[in-house]
Order: sequence, then structure tokens, then C-alpha cells
Amino acid sequence: MNGTLMQRVILGDLSPSARERIVRRTAVVDPNVRAGAAIICEGIRTGGDAALTTTSERFGGGRPAGLTVTRSEMDDALASIPAEERRALEAAITNVTTYHRAQLPEDRTVETVPGVEIARRWSPLRRVGAYVPGGKAAYPSTLIMTVAPARLAGVDEVVVVSPADPDGKVSPTLLAAAALLEVDEMYIVGGAQAIAALAFGTETIRPVEKIVGPGNAWVTAAKLYVFGECGIDLPAGPSEVCVLADETSDPRLVAIDLLSQAEHGPDSPAVLVTADASLFDRVEAEIQTLLAQLSRSDILEAALGDHGLMVLAPDHEEAIRFVDDYAPEHATILTADPEGDAKRIRGAGSIYVGRWSPESAGDYATGANHVLPTGGLARSYGPLGVEDFGSWRQVQTLTREGLGRLRPTIACLADAEGLTAHRLAADLRFEAEETP
Repeated sequence: MNGTLMQRVILGDLSPSARERIVRRTAVVDPNVRAGAAIICEGIRTGGDAALTTTSERFGGGRPAGLTVTRSEMDDALASIPAEERRALEAAITNVTTYHRAQLPEDRTVETVPGVEIARRWSPLRRVGAYVPGGKAAYPSTLIMTVAPARLAGVDEVVVVSPADPDGKVSPTLLAAAALLEVDEMYIVGGAQAIAALAFGTETIRPVEKIVGPGNAWVTAAKLYVFGECGIDLPAGPSEVCVLADETSDPRLVAIDLLSQAEHGPDSPAVLVTADASLFDRVEAEIQTLLAQLSRSDILEAALGDHGLMVLAPDHEEAIRFVDDYAPEHATILTADPEGDAKRIRGAGSIYVGRWSPESAGDYATGANHVLPTGGLARSYGPLGVEDFGSWRQVQTLTREGLGRLRPTIACLADAEGLTAHRLAADLRFEAEETP
């Protein structure tokens, strides 16, 4: 393996176990981070607001003015931002709402046998916490992605937590987005301590039923720690992209699509998969040219140097298979037949098809959700959606005739399992009728 900025791998030279190590990277957080997050969470559980303040002072994410963002602060921010910024926020909210409205669950009732009806009914959660990353950068787009579906779902109370920047300030655009979406409560706190506050509650922050939203390794570790105390959406890790390319691909587009996702942080994987070896040097050259134009070049160089990968497949079929096995958070398809190739990929959080579909469009404007599974979890998880903000229940209604039809089955299986009370629960209902 060698390369310039990004590491290069020839897929055919790898042993099965070496290939598996690349594909089966894990979303599980480093044990030391998990242990540290557990200590922070327990500190918040027992120490409440005081622990929240001291932890934020130690690790960052708080602000001198205190935890709570008032409604007037949100409204003032909305009034202060430039008109084009407000229009952009409103357009994003409209598109996210339009897409997610199609996900609204429908109740259904099924009659399994005459006299036996089972209804599947969906109910929104009462109180949800949305974690919106912050610190060095503000992410009003993530606030939209987490709050707009919750609003559609009918959640009673939506609570947002987000860290301040290193100077203790909060982005006006973030506050403006919160105002537009009528966030019920907002607190300026980040990291593992914010997750713990949402899960356990403090004197100021009441506990929530579920926590959603992306975050760094400490946030992910905290979400795993509090799972059971409340629900979580999924334990996502650093953002990642996998670009599938071929001999027809524009190396400049490949390069910028790798860079736009690696821009999220120094631990963000960016992977190019192709059967065309000539792309490697051409993409590297474009990356070097583009880096000079980008504001976060230090983060990009760290991400590509530590987590960038160029994978040379023996043929296009194997390249598609590798992307599918890798199951990236974002898969960008820049090939001669992007639509056909995209249909063959099952493992991906969000798929971007063709040269006119940059990942940044999905991050901000298309309406699709950008809270996505990472670390291979796209094999079994999907994007955040309306159904993440509620739960299903089964409602079973039997008539006398319906129970009578099922009675032999109940008796037989209850006897087989040695659960006589189960059998009697059905038999007793007929006892009076069967007594001479």
C-alpha cells in the first residue's frame, strides 16, 4: 500500500481477512472514550446543573450567559439574519417537510381469522431531544433535519441541545432555524454532558423519551451509555463518503465529492473505488489544486491523510460489490451508468446518482434527511425519518367466536410449553357456558 495524500489499495492483492478489515470497520467507539463518557454521564446524573456547568467549562460547549436559550433570543436572531439566509432556511424546511410528509405512518387493521382483529397503531413520542453538533462550526441544517420530522410526527415537545463556539457564542443562523421551527426548548451545551442531561434530566432540563441527531465519538459513546434510560436513533460515528467512479468520471468532480465530505472533520473517511487505475493520480492532482481554495484545508489534509482511501478493483463489478459491502453513510455514483449502478447498492445511507447530484445538495436542500448510519451500520439502519419520532403498538380485539376458534391452538401450545395459566386464561372465559 502506498500513495501520496490518500492511501492506495489494490483489492486483488488483499487477503480475504485484509479486505474484511477494510469493509467491516466498526461504528463502535474507542473503549477509552466510552469509559470517559460513562464518567461524564454519571457525573451529570448525580450532579445535575452544577455538574453540567463544570463539565462544560472543562471540555467546552457552554456559554457564559447560561444554558437556556429564550424564545426572544430565537426571535431576535431570526429578525437579524440576512434576508437571503432566512429564505435559504425556509426553503430547506419546506423541502424537508415535503419529503418527510410522505413518510407519515398509517394505522392498519387485519383480521387473522373471523372474530380476531389486530390493529397496528402509531403514536408520536411526547418529548424528544435533538442533538445538533457545533463548536468550531454551526449546523442549522442538522437542526432542520432533526426537528422538522419531529414536528410532522406530532411530537409534543422538541428540545434542542447544541454547543457554543470556542468563544461561548451561538450562531444566529442556528437560533433563527430554531425560531422558524418553533423549537419548544433550547439549551447551549454539547458533548457527552448534553446527552446525559437529556437522558437523566437536571434541575433545568427535563428528561426526554428519545435522543436523535449526529455527533462526535463522545456524543456517540454517551448515547450508547444512556440507551435504556431513553431511546436513541442510532450510534453513528464520523461522517463518511464512498465515491464509485470509472473511466468516464470527471476527476475534478470525484475530488470535490471526496473533499466535501472529509470537510466534516479529521476523522471522516473518504473512499474512492474504481477499476480505472489512471484515476488515482488525476484525482490526487485535483485534490491538491482544490485544497488551496478551501477554508478547512488543515482538517481536509488530516482526514484524507489518516482516513482517505483509494481502492483499485479488478473490474467494475467488483467495485460495485465493494461499495455495497462497505455500506457507507454516503455513496456517490459518478459512472457511465449511475442509475443502473445505484440500483445494485443496498448498503448505503444515502445514494447520490450522477454528476448533478452532489452530496452537499442532500446535506442542505433536497429534503432528504442527512442524519444517516455510519461505520457500516447502513447494512441494517436507514436515514432518520418520521417513524423515528413515534412507536407502534398492537391492539387485539377478539369476539367470543374468535376466541373459540383459537382455543384449541392456545390449549395445545400452552400444554406443550407447560404454561397452564395461559390455557386457563382462555378456558375460564367459557366456563359458565360449559357448566351444566
